[in-house]
Amino acid sequence: MRHLRDLPAIWLGKLILAVLRRAGRRGNALPGLVVEKVFPGFLLRAMTRLPEGVVVVTGTNGKTTTTKMVATVLGRQLRVLTNDTGSNFVRGAITATVEHASWAGRLPYDVAVFELDEAWAVRFVERVAPRHCLLLNVMRDQLDRFGEIDTTAALLGRVAAATTGHAVLNRDDQRVAALAAGTRAEVSYYGVRPELRELFPNDEELYGGPVAISDLPATVELRALPGPDHPTVTMSVAGLERDVLLRAEGAHNAQNACGAAALGLALGLDADTVLAGLTEVEPAFGRGQSFTVDGRRVVLHLVKNPAGFRQSLRTLDATAGAEGSSPDAVVVAINDDYADGRDVSWLWDVDFQALAALTGRPARLVTSGTRAADMAVRLRYDDVAVDDVEPDLATAVGDTVRSVAADGVVVVFSTYTAMWALHSVLQRIGSAA
Repeated sequence: MRHLRDLPAIWLGKLILAVLRRAGRRGNALPGLVVEKVFPGFLLRAMTRLPEGVVVVTGTNGKTTTTKMVATVLGRQLRVLTNDTGSNFVRGAITATVEHASWAGRLPYDVAVFELDEAWAVRFVERVAPRHCLLLNVMRDQLDRFGEIDTTAALLGRVAAATTGHAVLNRDDQRVAALAAGTRAEVSYYGVRPELRELFPNDEELYGGPVAISDLPATVELRALPGPDHPTVTMSVAGLERDVLLRAEGAHNAQNACGAAALGLALGLDADTVLAGLTEVEPAFGRGQSFTVDGRRVVLHLVKNPAGFRQSLRTLDATAGAEGSSPDAVVVAINDDYADGRDVSWLWDVDFQALAALTGRPARLVTSGTRAADMAVRLRYDDVAVDDVEPDLATAVGDTVRSVAADGVVVVFSTYTAMWALHSVLQRIGSAA
């Protein structure tokens, strides 16, 4: 009957969420924020009732997609609570908890899988010690929030130190792998084969340093990426090579899948169950999502730091489908709201040569968002011709879609707040592909 103590918190959160939805608001932060202030002990009490505890997924790149992968994999055997809206602060975890609890106060789940922003992950583990964690990578991201990269690594270190059961670490990010020394949890690793390492640069390698090859053992290793003759990803899972058809495209998502698989193994799932779960995962919000607008395909890619943007640019040729083809048009939408990071100087650390190659095939290139003009200037320095600068997001995407052939492909690279706006526009004028 311990759950009855939390009825007021659950009712309050549910009522606030209902009011927001009735008002047409999509946000998930406010209910959690209010519950956190009024009932500060609610989250800990709720999480201690879960038989398998909490899994925290954090790092600079890949949190949302990897969390979705982990939740789907574990969901084949467990009842999983997750913050699948992408609200990755502590208040987002609280909102997910009150939303999915029953009005009678029960939380009918076995395990919680929470994506958490690097800084907010520390605040979360100060309240609730995770039983398991999956730590992805450390890159220079939103320097106005986190400061230098070693500061971000220290945040992940505090998550590892608070973990009580099992920590899964990316062996190919030296800062992440080093966190094994500071945790009391059992540790396992995931990674990519040495021949693929240059496709997954860590922070030093991104800025010109030599590629470092780790000799740490990996329970899951990426062995081969999809190609023209084999659409599957090849992984070594617990020593056996297996082919997996992933719906989430891109090399970075293949790496994310290895991390999710390693976490599944750490929780006791067998390899067949883990791999079957990975094949079910659809792209997360804005991470390779596709829409159809009047016969044209529009693909959304969230970008927020140099490493992520570079990885997304590598998907351009594969996006249109045929070997050697490319998208008919590209929109780069950059906002500088708080959620995006006010400092957009990171754009100067992105190599836009992939776009330079596209413009001669031909492809239409448009910049948009509050920093549309800044983005156009940045592209000019890489000899990338910009066809239009249109700050209004709906106009930019609408005009670009209409400019391509009826069966054409438009790829949109967008920061976070621009992505929310564009997602709403595409839902209104098109349909999910």
